[in-house]
Amino acid sequence: MLLKIEHHTHYSYSDFVNYTIQHLRLTPSSEFGQYVRRWDIKVKGELHQFQDAYKNISHRLIVNEPHQAIDIVAIGEVETGLDKKNDQDRLPLPIFLRDTKLTEASAKLSRFAHKFKTSVEKQNESVENMMHEILNLVEYIKGATRVTTTASEAFQLKKGVCQDHAHIFIACCHELNLPARYVSGYMFTEDGHLIQSHAWVDVWFENLGWQSFDVSNGCRVNDLYVRLAVGLDYKSASPVVGVRLGGGAEGMASIVIINQSNTPIDKRKKIDKSELIIQATQQQQ
Repeated sequence: MLLKIEHHTHYSYSDFVNYTIQHLRLTPSSEFGQYVRRWDIKVKGELHQFQDAYKNISHRLIVNEPHQAIDIVAIGEVETGLDKKNDQDRLPLPIFLRDTKLTEASAKLSRFAHKFKTSVEKQNESVENMMHEILNLVEYIKGATRVTTTASEAFQLKKGVCQDHAHIFIACCHELNLPARYVSGYMFTEDGHLIQSHAWVDVWFENLGWQSFDVSNGCRVNDLYVRLAVGLDYKSASPVVGVRLGGGAEGMASIVIINQSNTPIDKRKKIDKSELIIQATQQQQ
């Protein structure tokens, strides 16, 4: 499947920002069954490419003159569903057994995870059952949590969004001594209802290697997905993170539009940039 992707992010400030530095993880790599045909990041400022600690293709954005808004556009074409092995291990596996503040399991979450402990031969099936049980217990509700909400907090609340499902799943995998990592990226939907970046989890099985699970949709990852970056949690795989000097209240809004390459131009989903600016302004805090 050939997908055309546009990811627009708009930052709005109530006052002038004198200096901004951001870490962008907005560039996919040709691996895990996907091939990047073309990709570009459009933004006003200094952009420097590098690899982060997890070997993700990253950029450092610097805006060093007064500004009250930042627009970041990542755009390109990615072919998915290719017959490529998931064997490009970037870091030693034990790193993906490390807990972070966002993925540390409470006693309650630990007890839940250990219900799915089984033999190596049955781990794959057991972990998939665990994924479905998490989705049954933790309802997907937008606005119920924040990016700082931990796995244990979301599990206790019994509600959250994709990053919460991913953090809970990672915490459970660690309790079962299975390396697991957070994945940020995109998911194509026919009706375009998913208009932001998405998150899922890679789990390492001794007899299978890396396998990918989308807890929020209760399924294995397939050719509808495009992966951007991996990390231990949301914080280390987030598409955009940074700091600024000045600016007062900040508002941010993002939207992702994905079209299949063979979709006629007049039927392709389009981005309303004015609506994006309005959303960001309304969220200033």
